[in-house]
Amino acid sequence: MKALVTGAGRGIGRAIAHRLAADGAEVIAVDLDGEAAEATAKSVGGRAVRCDISVEAAVADLAENVGALDILVNNAGIWHSHTLAESSLAEMEQVLRTNVLGSWLVTRALVPKFGGAGGAIVNLSSVVAVTGAQGRGAYSASKAGIIALTRQMASEYAPLGIRVNAVGPGLVVTEGTSGEFGHPGVREAIGAALPLGRLGRPDDIASVVSFFASPAAGYVTGQTLFVDGGWTINGSAFIADAVQGFLVRATTS
Repeated sequence: MKALVTGAGRGIGRAIAHRLAADGAEVIAVDLDGEAAEATAKSVGGRAVRCDISVEAAVADLAENVGALDILVNNAGIWHSHTLAESSLAEMEQVLRTNVLGSWLVTRALVPKFGGAGGAIVNLSSVVAVTGAQGRGAYSASKAGIIALTRQMASEYAPLGIRVNAVGPGLVVTEGTSGEFGHPGVREAIGAALPLGRLGRPDDIASVVSFFASPAAGYVTGQTLFVDGGWTINGSAFIADAVQGFLVRATTS
């Protein structure tokens, strides 16, 4: 069994690579940061490839060096912490090109690598695709696009025996997101406000990716599962309430 994971150098992507390796897959770790990809590949006994998934020629080169494939995880993505009004055209294009078009480019190039038995593709969306979030203008739009892209892929690739599903993480603490919380107390306040009482961990997401990639999900395709600790129960307003509550306590204590 062979799996390819984009954005595998850090955070959720690295956790996914480790989980799929534990499941018995030979993992190809793909990342824009070649050194990070190498580190992940070394830790799982797999192979590393540096690739900018937003560039068609780079993705074509990637496909040239990939043999038979059973699992593809489109995890790579970027974001800018700007509102729609603050975002430049260049930023909007960069986020949409990497997150949406990049996932499409990689999938289009690698679907021919799946054999007659089919396989599984898992795309990474986000809870903000359906809730929105302050300062996540382009990112929210791109992750909503991933949900639609997942459904379209599922429809087109089903005759090939390829199942396509998406995972939508909530607030997950990684190297890339840890700085977004500001004061450490804000992180704890937001986590405590979630129905399950904590922020997510990369392994929480990797476990669900593992399920979608496994025979246990053999009759599941075109679905998006939000792994969010209950965020979609409360709605996004709870974040502002949690932060405001923390600030009030901090200034009055």
